[in-house]
Amino acid sequence: MLYTFNYSKLRGKIREHGYTQEEVAKKLNVAPATLSLKLNNASEFSQSEIQELCSFLDISGAEVSDYFFSCIV
Repeated sequence: MLYTFNYSKLRGKIREHGYTQEEVAKKLNVAPATLSLKLNNASEFSQSEIQELCSFLDISGAEVSDYFFSCIV
């Protein structure tokens, strides 16, 4: 079974910190199009990307599931 994740909270967190998707992609060392694919459920975030995002967006370990694993039903 494939899951579709809701990344709207993550998108909000990116805006809250004043970043653009292009800036976040650069921090993750991926192309902006690659980040867009991830945020649109066409590709998956790697564990290292999730850790990096949590680090510079101040997402605590307790919040990881809210930002990365909230499924769309």
